[in-house]
Amino acid sequence: MPVYFSQEADIGERIDVYLARGGTLSRSALARLLKGGGVLVNGRPVQKSYRLSGGEEIAVNIPEPAPSAAKPENIPLDILYEDGHLLVINKPRGLVVHPGSGNPTGTLVNALLNHCGEELSGIGGVTRPGIVHRLDKDTPGLMLAAKNDFTHNALCAALQRREITRKYICIVRGTPKPESGVIEAPIGRHPSKRTRMAVVPDGRPALTRYRLLEEYSGYSRAECTLDTGRTHQIRVHMAHIGHPILGDLLYGGGKGINGWNTQMLQAYKLGFRHPVTGEELKFVAECLF
Repeated sequence: MPVYFSQEADIGERIDVYLARGGTLSRSALARLLKGGGVLVNGRPVQKSYRLSGGEEIAVNIPEPAPSAAKPENIPLDILYEDGHLLVINKPRGLVVHPGSGNPTGTLVNALLNHCGEELSGIGGVTRPGIVHRLDKDTPGLMLAAKNDFTHNALCAALQRREITRKYICIVRGTPKPESGVIEAPIGRHPSKRTRMAVVPDGRPALTRYRLLEEYSGYSRAECTLDTGRTHQIRVHMAHIGHPILGDLLYGGGKGINGWNTQMLQAYKLGFRHPVTGEELKFVAECLF
């Protein structure tokens, strides 16, 4: 159980902000711990609104990870990097990331369990061991997976601080104007079509940067960079500005080209600082279109 001692300089700071500064627990993990009484100040549980007064003893009770409910399956993995702490995987199109409704087996998690055995972080829950961030089933590309809770928490914290670079290649309908820009629009569940996400006033903050790479007749090739990681973010944002991704029938992209029959979107660049060694790591996948 980690124990901290607040200082005079911390007076007035909220407990969740104080603990998040340490970078070893993600904000979502901290929120769950605080809500469940897992953070004790001078021996008493507190909520996230608690403000420090200085000189407190702060104990964080991190529960043991639950065993995975998913089962190992012999599914090939394209591993670009692996050490004792994490993996970088090039996920193929059509592979679901974790078990869920309609996909109880045959997922990336099942493949990771087969490859890593019990050597995966448990913070993601029983169906998502090791999963730091996700890609849609039909979005191929680079993903991170964590082998232990320290690495998982550190990577999640780096994502929240926008210290992990995630770049995507996409083919969009038409040509974005201006040729580069920032799309900052909140994303939430569509008010009537529950399988879709949408730009909605009460959605979660979302920011995507784009730049035009090549222009063709009726469509163009663009690079998108994620500052946040909302469900279907690039697909929703590009449709929102009138340039949906080709092949994305859910968001109005119509048919793909060159035989591509799902959304033409690929996570092709990934860069981050290794949370244990401090090494700067950069990966680039071969572009599919």
